[in-house]
Amino acid sequence: MNVANTEKIVKVRAHVIVAGLVQGVFFRSETRRVANAQGVTGWIRNLPDDRVEAVLEGEEEYVKKVLDFCRKGPPAARVHNVDVTWERYSGSYDDFQIRYG
Repeated sequence: MNVANTEKIVKVRAHVIVAGLVQGVFFRSETRRVANAQGVTGWIRNLPDDRVEAVLEGEEEYVKKVLDFCRKGPPAARVHNVDVTWERYSGSYDDFQIRYG
């Protein structure tokens, strides 16, 4: 009997808010680099209160890898808190973008 690979690929969406010293330290560009390397789509932006907000979509394993990066950030960052809200995957992004404004 030929058994096909039956592992189910689970796609997820994470809405993320990162607090700490996360602006002016290349947090957005480095997160985009990591997301692109993992095949994760979505966006990231600075918030007026010095936090960073992101939406990450993709295979659960790879979204979790980007979240791991967000918990530490690039070398100059000092992450104090990461709030993650799991939402329904939408598949509405083609790539990972930095949003402005």
